[in-house]
Amino acid sequence: MMEQEHLIDLKGISKEYDGNVVLSDINLYVRKKEFVTLLGPSGCGKTTTLRIIGGFEYPTTGEVYFEGKEISSLPPYKRRVNTVFQKYALFPHLNVQDNIAFGLKLKKVPKAEIKKKVDRMLELVNLSGYGKRSVDQLSGGQQQRIAIARALVNEPEVLLLDEPLGALDLKLRKEMQLELKNMQQQLGITFIYVTHDQEEALTMSDTIVVMRDGKILQIGDPKRIYDEPANAFVANFIGESNILKGTMIRDELVHFAGYDFPCVDSGFGENTPVDVVIRPEDIMIVGEDIGQLTGTVQSVLFKGVHYEMMISTGEVTFKVHSTIMQPQGSRVGINIVPFNIHIMKPMNEEAPSDV
Repeated sequence: MMEQEHLIDLKGISKEYDGNVVLSDINLYVRKKEFVTLLGPSGCGKTTTLRIIGGFEYPTTGEVYFEGKEISSLPPYKRRVNTVFQKYALFPHLNVQDNIAFGLKLKKVPKAEIKKKVDRMLELVNLSGYGKRSVDQLSGGQQQRIAIARALVNEPEVLLLDEPLGALDLKLRKEMQLELKNMQQQLGITFIYVTHDQEEALTMSDTIVVMRDGKILQIGDPKRIYDEPANAFVANFIGESNILKGTMIRDELVHFAGYDFPCVDSGFGENTPVDVVIRPEDIMIVGEDIGQLTGTVQSVLFKGVHYEMMISTGEVTFKVHSTIMQPQGSRVGINIVPFNIHIMKPMNEEAPSDV
């Protein structure tokens, strides 16, 4: 497969407000037709990054390129980009079709073409027949769809979405995640999406950019980010993890929880302190007589799809997810296969993430 073209390049982007650094040397590219999610906790710089791409903020240092052309100082209306904010900002005095058509009317698009485009957008967002309704008659989810239709009808090359599902309830949010992904694939538009919701990022994205404190910690597809977190912060932020102190005895052998475990990592040196990451679903509960470790089940919670058990070996306590419940107080064996043991440098010794 040919390498997709870069549509947007951020090179050395930093942003300061009154001496406060909110972005520090951000380097990122976005390919055509890609669904990219900027993911991180509040205040990590993800919305500022989005606003710089949209032209609502200008970088303190660095350049923004669109198809190879430097656009850092271009205002938003001159960029081939549209934005959907968490607050939908629909016009209450206009009905649904006039809200969607607003940008096309400003461009003086012929009426017949406007009607055709608006009808297509209403169909795309599953609101055919709603054109004459007042926006005040719509639910939050329907208003959100109209805000997206209003942005998409202008046929931007890039749609920027700043936590657009944040105001919706859980069930509707999950439905809209799938609808947004389907829209993006149907239209072939590049989406850049901001969220602090890990599940949302894993569900929708082609590429996830994990941010913290104005820096990019890791870039990768959802599977890689989940299976191979670059550091303990990413491991904890994307899903749940057991993060343990260990010692890399040599390549492909690590000591933690009082046992030497075969693993698949190498290049950490010999007898080196490391952090060990194990996902709760990657720990196998076996008979006490055949476990690499043995432990006692301290607590059991039913989580709907699986049971969450805390199992203490005496030296450490593991969080374990399993579809088979072990009673509280029972003795069990624990096995962890080499491929499910992920080794990282300790947080205070991290090398910069290769992005």
